[in-house]
Amino acid sequence: MNEKRYKIIYEDDSLIVADKPSGMLTIPTPKGEQNTLTDLINQDLDSRGIEVNAYPCHRLDRETSGLVIYAKGKKMQQLMMDEFKNRKVKKTYIAFVQGVVKKGFDIIKEPIYNKNKNRSESATTKYKVLERRKGFSILEVEPVTGRTNQIRIHLHGIGHPVVGESVYSFRKDFKLRFKRVALHAQGIEFTHPATREILKLKSALPADLENFKGQ
Repeated sequence: MNEKRYKIIYEDDSLIVADKPSGMLTIPTPKGEQNTLTDLINQDLDSRGIEVNAYPCHRLDRETSGLVIYAKGKKMQQLMMDEFKNRKVKKTYIAFVQGVVKKGFDIIKEPIYNKNKNRSESATTKYKVLERRKGFSILEVEPVTGRTNQIRIHLHGIGHPVVGESVYSFRKDFKLRFKRVALHAQGIEFTHPATREILKLKSALPADLENFKGQ
């Protein structure tokens, strides 16, 4: 098995919550990449003699680190994805953004264009400032809706793109540089579909963001 670069934060008979490192895909793109998080988790289950497939219930970008929920089996995946669809899963991210954000708390409500559906969809993002540093701010961000790249688009829209952003803003426009998008899926809270237990899980800030924070 490939070296285990991810961590398992939680596991039971129905679910796995993994801590994905930056640089790893959740699932393959049409290019068919191997050693995605999904590949590695299923290899691990096979090595332990667990005869069930793990399926991701949501995704993170390659560059974004943090928590991803996997279901053991298709039935559990559908139950968990229904919780996402019904907005019963609370996700919190840590974002390092360009500039000093003046508002201590705000709610961004701006539609996001879905190119696959060829339409704009409503989107809501909450944020609060945790720290203000020289040239950047550290935010705790909660996407109320789950549109693709919602956090990155909304923070760019208020003039404070995520540090390392290269898709929704130009890196050359900012002095602060980072090797990836400085975004980490830190916390997740939901009701377990099988046990009905409320799970509150958290991931530590990865070393690259800790080091950037301390500079």
